[in-house]
Amino acid sequence: MSSMKLIDIGANMTDTMYQGEYNGSSKHPPDLHSVLSRARSAGLVKMMVTGGNLEESKKAIELAKEHEDLYATVGCHPTRCNEFDGEDGAEAYFEKLLELIKENKSSVVAVGEFGLDYDRVKFCDKEVQMKYFVKQLDLCSATGLPLFLHCRNAAEDLVKVLAANKERLAAGGVVHSFDGTEEERDAILELGFYIGINGCSLKTEENLKVMAGIPADRLMIETDCPWCDVRPSHAGYKFINTNKEKVPAVDKKKWKEGSMVKGRNEPHNIQQVLEIIAAVRQEDPIVLAKQIYDNTNKVFFKCDTEEGL
Repeated sequence: MSSMKLIDIGANMTDTMYQGEYNGSSKHPPDLHSVLSRARSAGLVKMMVTGGNLEESKKAIELAKEHEDLYATVGCHPTRCNEFDGEDGAEAYFEKLLELIKENKSSVVAVGEFGLDYDRVKFCDKEVQMKYFVKQLDLCSATGLPLFLHCRNAAEDLVKVLAANKERLAAGGVVHSFDGTEEERDAILELGFYIGINGCSLKTEENLKVMAGIPADRLMIETDCPWCDVRPSHAGYKFINTNKEKVPAVDKKKWKEGSMVKGRNEPHNIQQVLEIIAAVRQEDPIVLAKQIYDNTNKVFFKCDTEEGL
């Protein structure tokens, strides 16, 4: 599969795990260089580094400037939208996000990660999430950038907001890490949005069924690393033939150069996601990879085909 060109639309490369830090404790030296090297050897030619708030967005842009195959998103995750109501106020926070995008046009390819998350309202209540989800749509209309959307147990409200604002969201976008129902899938597709699939999208047999119904020309793939790895307990795991043992994985306390870390996902594993999707859909992985690559280029990199790379 490494001969294919792949794009990871969701990689949380600013996470401290790639600096060897877990829950505030240092376990090994920073190894982002090795993570990126493995990603490239797996066929990844572009990776979108996800911005989850203002500070993460800044770090994502810094990484994008250091590596020509990395790109950033800028936005505020629904569980962190309380940050808008900080000391400087919501308007100042919004303006800083907007300024960050405008000053780094070559590095920023989407507004996000933003949206709604009703599974984790303990971090930010629904009303605040909704208020600043709608507010961040102004970033899209002001910049013309596509949307990188988060949705957990909130598809009905997400679709309503997107439908009400469809005219000013001409650049479209993707609902990433999708794990919803067939009805939710179809409502998102009807609005013209794409759907991103990762390990968390392939946990159950029902997940696999829903994924199989996504048209190939509306599909994108991701890892959402360091989260959402494909685990042996997942329904999709049985379809993996590559990379299960190809790169050794060790406990973080026993880390050594060249090894992956158990339980820490990374872009290299996007091959597993593709392999599961192709097997379930009974499609040629090479043909499917080309379609997904073109989909992603069209939305986020304004290219219709790989020739635009």
